[in-house]
Amino acid sequence: MTSEEQPAAPAPAPTSLANRYGGQKRTLGGRTKRNILIAALAAGIGFMAWISTSAATESVSFKDIGYSTPDATVAEADFQVTKNPATAAKCAVKALDAKFAVVGWKVVDVGPNAVDAGADGGRTTVHRVTIRTESQSVSAVVDNCWIPDAAK
Repeated sequence: MTSEEQPAAPAPAPTSLANRYGGQKRTLGGRTKRNILIAALAAGIGFMAWISTSAATESVSFKDIGYSTPDATVAEADFQVTKNPATAAKCAVKALDAKFAVVGWKVVDVGPNAVDAGADGGRTTVHRVTIRTESQSVSAVVDNCWIPDAAK
């Protein structure tokens, strides 16, 4: 048999990328792209509004300075509060025993301060509070301070 007489080898099955990997993916339409853009802009505007309003709320900070425990029924805490001088605040102060259990607790009113020519314009004031305790305390610390009207 000559090469012309031999039967031709079967042609390989047509394979294409579409058959192997699937058809071409659909692209987003104009309306879908526009809706995504609008949603992203709305989320961005909402985020910026949240940032600007949360930064505008009044804040208060505190720092423990020291403590003393004169006897088994009393603890004293010294702390400073930094806030807007015209704003009143409240601070929760606690006395702890050797196992860090709360043995005394008191909420202290920190009224508006007189504005003076201090380094920070009268924003920071120092306070001492006496706390009655159930048993001997080994420390006294500020738990938290807040602006009462801001919590509403």
